[in-house]
Amino acid sequence: MKFHLNIASRLLLIGALMAGGAGLSASDLVILHTNDTHSMIDPDAKGTGGVLQRKAIIDSVRNAEKNVLLVDAGDVVQGTLYFKFFGGDVEYPLMNMMDYDVQILGNHEFDNGLKAMADHYRTLDAERLSANYDFTGTPAEGIFKPYTIREIDGKRVGIIGLNIDPSSLIARNAVEGVKFLPVVETANRYAAYLKDKERCDLVVAVTHIGAYKENEKEIDYDLARRSKDIDIIIGGHSHNEILPGNASAPEFPSIVENAEGRPVLVTQTGKYGRKLGYIKIDLDDLAEETPADFEYRLIPVTDRFAPSVLDADMEAFVAPYRDRLRAIEARVIGRADEDMDNDARVGAYPNWASDFAEDYGRAVVDSLRATGLELNAPLIGMMNVGGIRHPMKRGDVTEGEILATFPFSNRMLLMEIKGKDLIETMDIAAQKGGEGVSRAVMVVTDDEGHAVRVLVDGEEVDPEGTYLISTIDYLSGGNDDLRPLANGKVIWRDVPEVSERILEYVRALSAQGLPVAGDPRPRFVKEVRLQ
Repeated sequence: MKFHLNIASRLLLIGALMAGGAGLSASDLVILHTNDTHSMIDPDAKGTGGVLQRKAIIDSVRNAEKNVLLVDAGDVVQGTLYFKFFGGDVEYPLMNMMDYDVQILGNHEFDNGLKAMADHYRTLDAERLSANYDFTGTPAEGIFKPYTIREIDGKRVGIIGLNIDPSSLIARNAVEGVKFLPVVETANRYAAYLKDKERCDLVVAVTHIGAYKENEKEIDYDLARRSKDIDIIIGGHSHNEILPGNASAPEFPSIVENAEGRPVLVTQTGKYGRKLGYIKIDLDDLAEETPADFEYRLIPVTDRFAPSVLDADMEAFVAPYRDRLRAIEARVIGRADEDMDNDARVGAYPNWASDFAEDYGRAVVDSLRATGLELNAPLIGMMNVGGIRHPMKRGDVTEGEILATFPFSNRMLLMEIKGKDLIETMDIAAQKGGEGVSRAVMVVTDDEGHAVRVLVDGEEVDPEGTYLISTIDYLSGGNDDLRPLANGKVIWRDVPEVSERILEYVRALSAQGLPVAGDPRPRFVKEVRLQ
């Protein structure tokens, strides 16, 4: 499906988006790319993002350039009510309407299980790539291939798909039977094959492994520095905006030297479809120029487009889904006194969510004790920061806001854990910059970010003692790198999803005349040393 702008609109868009770019050339290749759009179908409150707005930019580039590839680096789904209620029936058809050429998997594509992912990916028109997931014997067998080659104006472009290590990130049952192959080793093998055997002039790795190092897993910069035959990395997962040069931050450069001292272009657009990546390559000069010479920028996706410019077919497709969600989104259930940020690893929102977990856990403990079960161990609440998907703004709190903020199909549970595993868990959390822990917990860290003291209810954690944790089943499996939690013993598991329990919690606060308000004081604090 192609949507052609009228001449006036086309000139306006090309002037706004392509200003400063090189002149048109029959041998230019433009690669447009997205990552981590996370079900953001509509523009946000600031008017940024939205599929209709993205499509208008894509169409303007396609109308201006002869050779355009549109690539997505994963996590198309999960993050708004569109996915929670419709399970991918909105996002994947829209990717087809935008005519994506290449798509790879993100970790959230597995949130509804391997079969659901496979069923949706079979409907995609784009080439589906995954070089380092072996799906043999699973519902996804035969859907993916490791690479593709595009012949463009006499030049051969090889594209490889690479996915993240699923351990402690994707629920085990969601990737059961999937074999993971190491990222860098696999990428180098295929890149060498594409350059040496297939005579590709350009090799592009489309990855969902992240640019930010927070554990031992390989990331885009590991891949860039240890590669020999990769020219461009189009990344996702870590939600970084990688700007040209070192404009984003010194630790996130767009140009990195590979294992042989040659430059590799590393890109990523951030999150939620707020930016569209743009890479322009003069294919005639590939022998002389390097990836450092490629034109690379991020184009803002905004609501500046007139309705006449937007794709009417896409709008007609989205409208009935949007209408079904509006009643839920508007239903007020409480009030927030202050803004709470979901991007902070410590502070009001992680604290509030974890205090909910502690309060809920105490109610469960009371019920279990009433049945005669002896539960006398100290209790704490834990919630992962990554499970809080949206900020909370001061003012009315709606049902839709809570459902979108806590969209995952997790359940609350109660588990017993040894003190030594709790200490190790808090040390891992501290090294990540913090995690959601309840008011009962205080973690004291040293200058290197390691936990040197862990206190529960003001008392040092006893390595040989037993503690109760009220948390979600995702964390109890040792996910989000909190592996020691998997050593615990689950003694009770809830049935409704956690979002339903949080809705009940907010309604109960409102019935008591209380606001949604988190304690902003950090529960991971640096050790004070007296001089």
